[in-house]
Amino acid sequence: MVQKAKILLVDDRPENLLALEAILSALDQTLVRASSGEEALKALLTDDFAVILLDVQMPGMDGFETAAHIKRRERTRDIPIIFLTAINHGPHHTFRGYAAGAVDYISKPFDPWVLRAKVSVFVDLYMKNCQLREQAALLRLQLDGGRRSVGETKESPGLLAELSARLAAVEEQAEALSKQLDESADAAAVATAAHLERKLTGLRRALDALEPGAGAPTG
Repeated sequence: MVQKAKILLVDDRPENLLALEAILSALDQTLVRASSGEEALKALLTDDFAVILLDVQMPGMDGFETAAHIKRRERTRDIPIIFLTAINHGPHHTFRGYAAGAVDYISKPFDPWVLRAKVSVFVDLYMKNCQLREQAALLRLQLDGGRRSVGETKESPGLLAELSARLAAVEEQAEALSKQLDESADAAAVATAAHLERKLTGLRRALDALEPGAGAPTG
C-alpha cells in the first residue's frame, strides 16, 4: 500500500485550518495542523512533509520567522513552503516571502481549486521522489551484493545485467520526472530532481565499474 504524503497546515486561526482541510481533503493525503510557528517547528522535528502551507500573519513567531527556521535546518530546508496571507502590502511584502524561501505566495481569499492544484503538484513530486529513492536504495544494496559476487560465481555477468536493467528503469523514471518539472519551471522542484539524478549517476558509474574488463574506479 502506498504511504500517504503529509501536508503541514500552519495558521493561528482554527477556522482557517478547517477551511484548508476542507479544500485539501480531496487530495486524500495526511493533513497535519499547527496553530503556531513553534508548533510547526516541533512537528517538523519528527515527520517528513511534502509541502507546508504557512500563514504569514501569526502572533509571536510569524510566517517569515518560521520559514527562516525551517530553511536553516538541514532536515527541512528543501520542503516547499506556500505562504498564505490575508493582506497585501505590495511587491516588497511579496518579495520578502520569496526571500524567506517560499515557492509560492498566495493572498486570501484564494481560489480553492488553484490552491489544491498547486499543493497537488508538490505532493506528486514528493511521492515520485520517495519511490525513486526507495528504488535507488534497493539498487545500491543489490549493487553491493553484486560487487561481492564478482569473481566468486560464474553467474555474476547475469547479475550485473539484471542490476543494470533495473537501474535503467529508475533512470528512465527520473528523466521523465525532470522533463515534467522543466515545463513547470519551479526552481525548488527542479533542484530536488537534479539532486536525485546525481545520485543515480553515481550508482551507474559504480555499476559500470563492475563490468568485466572495466578499470578500477577512480575518485
